[in-house]
Amino acid sequence: MHCNGVYSRAHHFEQDFLDESNGIWEQGSLFAALFIGPLLPRDRKPTSSRRAKKLATSFVAKATELPSCKESDYHFEYTDCDVLGSRWRVAIPNKPETCTGLPDPIRGTKCTFTCKEGEFLDMRTQECQKCTSGTYSLGTGVAFDEWDSLPSGFVTQGINMNFGDTYTNCSNSTWIPKGDYIASNTDECTSTLSYAVSLKSAGSVSFQYFYPDNHMFFEFYVQNDQCQSTDSQRRWLRVSDSDWDHHYIELSSGNNVLYWRTTGFSLAEDNAKPVLLKNIAISGVSYTSECFHCKPGTYSDKPGAARCVPCAANSYSNKGATSCQPCAADKYSGVGAGSCVQRPPCKASDYFYTHTPCDSSGETQLMYKWIEPKICSESLEGAVQLPASGEMMNCPPCNPGFFSSNSSSCEPCPHGFISNGTECSECPAGTEPVVGFEYKWWNTLPSNMRSSVFSSEYSSTDRSTGWEVAGDYIYTTSSDQDTDYMMLTLSVPGYSVPHSLNEDDGRVGLSRITFVFETKCTAECKLFFMAGQSERNNLVVESWSGTTGKQSYSYLIKSNHTVSFTWAFQRAGVFTMNNENSSDVAKIFSVHLTNAVGGVASECRHCALTGSDSDSACVSCPPGHYMLSGTGLCQNCPSNTIIRPEQSIGKESCIPCGPNTYNNKDRSTCMSDCTLALDHKGETLYYDFSQLGNVTSFQSSPRFTSKGLQYFHHFNVALCGAENRALASCVENVTESKRDVKGYICQSTVVPSEVRGQSVVSSQPFSIGDVLIGVTTEGTFDEISSMDGNFPADSDLPDVIFYYRSRETTQACKKGRATTIRLRCDPSITVKNYISPPSMCSEGTCDGCSFHFLWSSQHACPLCSETNYKEIVSACIQGIQRTTYVWQQPLSCIGGVSLPPQKITACITLDFWLKFGVSIGSVAAVLLITISCYFWKRTRKLQYKYSKLKMTAGDKECELPGADSCAIMEGEDAEDDLIYLSKKSFYSKIRSYSRERTSDGFDSVPLKSSAAQEIEMS
Repeated sequence: MHCNGVYSRAHHFEQDFLDESNGIWEQGSLFAALFIGPLLPRDRKPTSSRRAKKLATSFVAKATELPSCKESDYHFEYTDCDVLGSRWRVAIPNKPETCTGLPDPIRGTKCTFTCKEGEFLDMRTQECQKCTSGTYSLGTGVAFDEWDSLPSGFVTQGINMNFGDTYTNCSNSTWIPKGDYIASNTDECTSTLSYAVSLKSAGSVSFQYFYPDNHMFFEFYVQNDQCQSTDSQRRWLRVSDSDWDHHYIELSSGNNVLYWRTTGFSLAEDNAKPVLLKNIAISGVSYTSECFHCKPGTYSDKPGAARCVPCAANSYSNKGATSCQPCAADKYSGVGAGSCVQRPPCKASDYFYTHTPCDSSGETQLMYKWIEPKICSESLEGAVQLPASGEMMNCPPCNPGFFSSNSSSCEPCPHGFISNGTECSECPAGTEPVVGFEYKWWNTLPSNMRSSVFSSEYSSTDRSTGWEVAGDYIYTTSSDQDTDYMMLTLSVPGYSVPHSLNEDDGRVGLSRITFVFETKCTAECKLFFMAGQSERNNLVVESWSGTTGKQSYSYLIKSNHTVSFTWAFQRAGVFTMNNENSSDVAKIFSVHLTNAVGGVASECRHCALTGSDSDSACVSCPPGHYMLSGTGLCQNCPSNTIIRPEQSIGKESCIPCGPNTYNNKDRSTCMSDCTLALDHKGETLYYDFSQLGNVTSFQSSPRFTSKGLQYFHHFNVALCGAENRALASCVENVTESKRDVKGYICQSTVVPSEVRGQSVVSSQPFSIGDVLIGVTTEGTFDEISSMDGNFPADSDLPDVIFYYRSRETTQACKKGRATTIRLRCDPSITVKNYISPPSMCSEGTCDGCSFHFLWSSQHACPLCSETNYKEIVSACIQGIQRTTYVWQQPLSCIGGVSLPPQKITACITLDFWLKFGVSIGSVAAVLLITISCYFWKRTRKLQYKYSKLKMTAGDKECELPGADSCAIMEGEDAEDDLIYLSKKSFYSKIRSYSRERTSDGFDSVPLKSSAAQEIEMS
């Protein structure tokens, strides 16, 4: 609601006052007109003598017709204060034009005048008078404690919400009066309750509120006449720690508009629980001219009361009562009742059974008791009678860590002592007690436990016993309505890690609570287990519906702020007037909480010794060491292992780190430094994911509740990094507790909203990966499948998969949650948060326990190496040759080695080599021809000599020629030379060489005689 809207109503009030004043002007005394005239706005005064004459004529005419006014015909009011702080008391007729002769205005009290509590200002005497019996007054304030209807001055409205294309009609989302209180909306709308008040002096506003649900935003703020609001840090109210909390804030003088605003955003099937208001008191108004009657169920028996007193149980009072009246014998009432109710006949659900505390003889007895306060009657027809008590029996032993002091009560053993429930004994040297609380005998309710009943309608209930002890177990008693919550709360001051464990080793758990329970139901009952800072601020950890067999549940405690645990049993979720499921019951057989401050011990544990002396004090084993079972000796774990958080005894507590991970300095967790080396097809690929190691956020596609509220699943990821890196964090920003969940990857639910000056509302944070268990390319690791089929790939490079686990278990995820993040090389993606869920699971998970994501990025590619580029050599141009290096395409690497710079070398051009080649070829050809000619000549000589030899031999075979005919005569060489020295052309020589051979295979060679030679030479 806007500030102007509120002050416009104030203007209408002023207009009504002016109209009423005009009635005085026209029918009252001239003195009233004279005194009121100067106080009215300029535009409301008579503007001409004609108007004055008309008023005077009307006044005289009416004065002769109307009777004189009596005291019952009018009342007194003050005019507005002037600049001097003065005002006038004027008489205002109760009905216009009914009488004449009103008292003349007189000067009133100072504007700062006030009366005390229990007093009112008598306007006739202008003096403070005490309130009569049956009434009360706040003096300078007003109070609103009756909410049968919306009190005058209050305005409530719902604000329509738009989320994208979704429109939510919130016109009916208003605050609803409920008698003793007013309740807010419970749907996903914003509802505002406002009240405008003008204070003459500085004052205050106080009220009681009940704010049980962190799925509801609740703010209270004040706007002054300049529309300035309360400090934003103080306007948000925290979730109630008890049934009703008190809020107080000071107000400045002047106009103030008070706002109570709620916004629900429940994502569950049920609506959020409403915020309740009651007993609103405002001080600082100038005066109160009357006292208020006590509301029904309260009374004031003395004059001058500042408040009324509630009636006791089994009594009642009407409005304005001076005392309470007792109820008849067959009727009953609760505290502060305005009437009595007929007592019903007693039923079996009106009593419960319990075991009495042990007496001095060490005996107990089964006993039946009526549920207090008793509202049923045993004398009515059909009423059941209280069963007789059982026989006396021996008391069970005390709970572990306690001893029986005088056979009637159990006391805790002193520090350093242990007990199995009988007597205390001191732990031997070299050991320490295992401190905590273990309850398995239920003769009395432990001192740090509390039982209560919480009505689903948040009205007060007279029943205080929600759970009752029964020897072997504690169980839920009957309730007034099936929708009531039967509450059992265990509170501890904090946790202390034993000496044998290192407090600074980064362990994930401080403590663990384990309990054994069962439920038996005829309908859809529900048992909730909650943990947090207080009973009213605890968050649901787990729940069970319907009948469940006897089973155990364990919850790991990670924060010292988790000091309260609540079990709440509800028989039905839908409200009915009939109590049909009173036989439904929940039982808790045992509760065991470890490492609790102020706890007791039932056993001792060996611890490391500072030296050989057996009396040495306990210390923790060094990081990376485990304790040998049954001794105080510490042994070093193998390399690349961590110590199991739950225990450090025995070699089995050493857990090896997964592939491509290493242990941190404290040996408490495995981690990755964002670097990786993988063998792929005979090649080693090197990765560096440091660009993806910082905290990265992404969210699922938008989703909508059945009521149209839009929300997202928001994820924060810290993939890898050094030991002191920032972890992923998911925060709940609805309440002041600001619960923060940290790990490698976490999830929260966010709702877009402009409430609280922030863009989103974040709630329900939880970790889906707080331990890194391995980095590999395998699709399955440690029983976790990464859903290869949902992430088809078209690259030869393998995907690198990070595997995470969360140690927190739930009923649905008994082994905890697991998450895989698949890194895929894609050089085209430069953004760092391109993360997508599986195609068939849009929220990243199909079962709520296993989460899978594909992270595509260029930073997921391997580092570039020499094999990823090639060289290109240019032609030799003008004696210069260039060698250029380029990446091979498609490029599937990033970073790593850089491309070598271009190389320039000297070279010889093609023209030179061509000329050189031709020259060498020519020389070779000439040489070849010369050699050929030489050998051809030699061959011809041999042929000639052979032919001559052949001719000389004749036809005789195998007979050599004679000496003077077969041998070469002296001078034949010279003759032969002469033959070839004859000047013939080269062509003639070739022709003679190619002459046909004779039939005997020899060439026909003409032989020249000496005579022929002489003739030729001549």
